[in-house]
Amino acid sequence: MTQINDGLVNLVSGMGTSRDKAGQASYTVARLDDLQLVNAYKASSLARRVIDMPAEDACREWREWQADKDSIGIIEAEEKRLGVQRKILKAQKFARLFGGSALFIGTGDTDLTKPLRPDTIRKGGLRYLTMLTMRDLTPGPLSSDLTDEAFGLPRYWVLNTTGQTGLQVHPSRVVIFNGQEPLGDYDIATHTGWGSSVLDGGLDAVKRVDEIAGNILSLVYEAKVDVIKIPDFMRNLATRGDEYAAEMIRRLTLAATGKGINGAMILDSLEEYEQKSASFGTLDTILDRFMQLTSAAHGIPMTLLFGMSPGGMNATGASDVRGYYDRIKVQQSLVMEPAMYVLDEVLIRSALGNRPDDLHYNWRSLWQPTDKERAEVGKLLVDALVALDGMEIVPGAAISKAAINALTESGAFPGLEAAVDEFGGADVDREPREARNPA
Repeated sequence: MTQINDGLVNLVSGMGTSRDKAGQASYTVARLDDLQLVNAYKASSLARRVIDMPAEDACREWREWQADKDSIGIIEAEEKRLGVQRKILKAQKFARLFGGSALFIGTGDTDLTKPLRPDTIRKGGLRYLTMLTMRDLTPGPLSSDLTDEAFGLPRYWVLNTTGQTGLQVHPSRVVIFNGQEPLGDYDIATHTGWGSSVLDGGLDAVKRVDEIAGNILSLVYEAKVDVIKIPDFMRNLATRGDEYAAEMIRRLTLAATGKGINGAMILDSLEEYEQKSASFGTLDTILDRFMQLTSAAHGIPMTLLFGMSPGGMNATGASDVRGYYDRIKVQQSLVMEPAMYVLDEVLIRSALGNRPDDLHYNWRSLWQPTDKERAEVGKLLVDALVALDGMEIVPGAAISKAAINALTESGAFPGLEAAVDEFGGADVDREPREARNPA
């Protein structure tokens, strides 16, 4: 049987052969245990920032419910009562650091093995939310039914908290968050059935920056070294021992003291003195390159991860930040939102007592425009609405409502909607357009 290798081989240089050093590289993952992860999070401000920043950005602006004003106020009050935003943030941080976390949806049901049915929840039915770690919750056997939408996921979870050891919980009663998504049978995780920490494979990049910064700091202390050459120093040290050593210490201390007082050093004619200085010319470039690698490894722009100004002429870093915010939006829409689906359905019914068909929410934008940008957006909206009104194809009342909503949400006219409610808006349809706009 002939074996064919698909690749570039050069027998003279050794490229692609067993002599090729580059060809001997392979990837291995050093699994970090919980203690190592905790130590990294506490000891390294950079590691802590890598864990906290994406979680905080995913939760800081939170979400905007789309419904009538009264319903929005009631739902937001229910979220505050239960601490939903704060607990989701904490669960996200734990998931990114340790690999996974969960929120238990407490409805007062006695049989937790049965699915949680949101349509049975009445007003005030969501009693509490409890955050659980991977030590509190153990996955049961995975579903092998191809027709089951939960194929490959645990059929149940086992609660291991104090006083609740071995209690089975249906998956619909917990909101599961993972750091890095589990790879099923291909994954050998520290906690079986969960994901893995985002620091697995990424901590080395963090450590390199911390190590280089620490070495540069050590070099600062050695930036200038005084070198004094003393004749027969080693021979006298060997023959005269401690007496000579003590004499040398007194001698050098006196010389250093004299230098510190008047800048002059008195030496014997046979002694030699010189200074050696360390060079820092390229250290900032080296550190900067490793900072870039760490930033790329964790998908966080340097301007945010390290709080530094972008380099280059006319550089603002805005494109990098927008790209990062887009990735956070993907995380919110494709990971957090599906994981929170049952919780949200229960939350709505607990707040309102029912589930309006047209009720939904949008994640608020993470990019916060400046006052100038808000004013420009407001002007564009007004111009567009005026043009639309001039086309006479949309009722004036509809344009009025759209204008109030758009200008309020854009931030160009904060408080406009409340002011209209308080003082009343003009009835733009009280007379035909021809009367309001005579030829």
